[in-house]
Amino acid sequence: MASSTVTSPQPPRPPQPNLAFRQLRGQRSPAEFAAAVRRAAREIGERVCCDARYVGRVEAGEIRCPNYAYERVFLHMFPGRTLTDLGFAPRSSVRGRARTTDDADETKGACEPYETQNPPDPHQSDHQNDEIYEESDVLRRLFMTSGATVAAASLSPLGLAHDASAAQSPVRRAGASEAGALEEAVRRIRLLDDRHGADGLYRRAAAPLRAAYALLDAGATRRTTADRLHSGAGELAISVGWLAHDSGRFDDARSHYAEALATARMNGDEALEAHAFCNTAFLARDAGRPREALRAAQAAQRAARSLGSARLMSLLALREAGGWAGLADRTGCEQALARAQALFERGHSDADPEWMSFYGEAELEGLEAQCWSTLGDWRRAARHAGRAAQLQDPHFTRNLALYTAELADDLARGGRPDEAAAAGMRVLDLLGEVQSSRIQTMLAGTARVLLPHRRASGVSAFLERHASLPRTP
Repeated sequence: MASSTVTSPQPPRPPQPNLAFRQLRGQRSPAEFAAAVRRAAREIGERVCCDARYVGRVEAGEIRCPNYAYERVFLHMFPGRTLTDLGFAPRSSVRGRARTTDDADETKGACEPYETQNPPDPHQSDHQNDEIYEESDVLRRLFMTSGATVAAASLSPLGLAHDASAAQSPVRRAGASEAGALEEAVRRIRLLDDRHGADGLYRRAAAPLRAAYALLDAGATRRTTADRLHSGAGELAISVGWLAHDSGRFDDARSHYAEALATARMNGDEALEAHAFCNTAFLARDAGRPREALRAAQAAQRAARSLGSARLMSLLALREAGGWAGLADRTGCEQALARAQALFERGHSDADPEWMSFYGEAELEGLEAQCWSTLGDWRRAARHAGRAAQLQDPHFTRNLALYTAELADDLARGGRPDEAAAAGMRVLDLLGEVQSSRIQTMLAGTARVLLPHRRASGVSAFLERHASLPRTP
């Protein structure tokens, strides 16, 4: 228990929207305004990691006063104005109070970590919320129970320390045990996603991400440990970004991937850079930006060229194929697919990244199915999706549901409604174990395609069962 001489902190005030800053943005989107901020920073020799999420936090009042780098950029953009004119609180009013989580974000470095603090969804069942909290506890414990334990002072600004007096302790540097705990958190998130999907997990995965960047801020005892921390934080940002991606939160995913890419480039980590570009390509394809998907996939291949992993280059060729398919370039897509297959057949090597454990023959077939589906070749798409579902280890429920949903959609669009309904039923059987907005969106599209065929064998039963599913809020 904290000493009685310690003054109890005042309850946090709810943030007040920064209307002045919002007015200055005008008709520009948050992403466009963030790009303008980055350009202004370059003009005066500053470097800030501004994106749409940061702009949103400022406008929501979560950042009451920017750090000094952002201050210089904003005053350069709006000459003659003060911070108060821009809707911020005076720096003295922020620095004069005990630091809270928000204050820590307001006054630290220019590349600010991302955070997502979504409360539990009141519309979910108690069982679903229990699972969310259980996953949250698992992820927290990965940091709190490592050999030497993560420094309480490093975690306290992020809400992970339980002792109020620990927050007053000086921050100590991270060591090998903290780096190991971070790497284990990444593995655990990936495992939970493989088994259960992203929707519930995403709500709680931000806490380890904040802790990871707190460790980076604190520094490390050795250069090798610092490299591990940078790599681990970047991989964790990608993992959290994927959870956002699979949950349909594309803007959040884009921010997390951009953070990982910035971390990779600051540390000269080509493997992390390739991974960040790989996921960025996938996201761009799903978001309907095929040219960006193509360029990101090609950038990933340039970064990965010296790593010596044929399997990684195979996956990146598939990402490129997805971009070509989105551009309706069948020749480019076929060439990239052939390259992906040839590289895959070279087999595993010691150079294969750990995060690629998901990439086996089933994923190869599933990604090829998506390419043919994008090109409108439903027969070929269904053949590859069916192979993917057959090859997938049933232990990884999320991917099994994904490939089967792809199969159902390809069959429906290819004029085989009865087979599509049967595949759709198999997906519905799996949704009790999987929470993935992406899969639910695919299944909803299949249901719309099947509506005119409701009299076909099995279709009516599928449509009725699908209609009875609880709708995500």
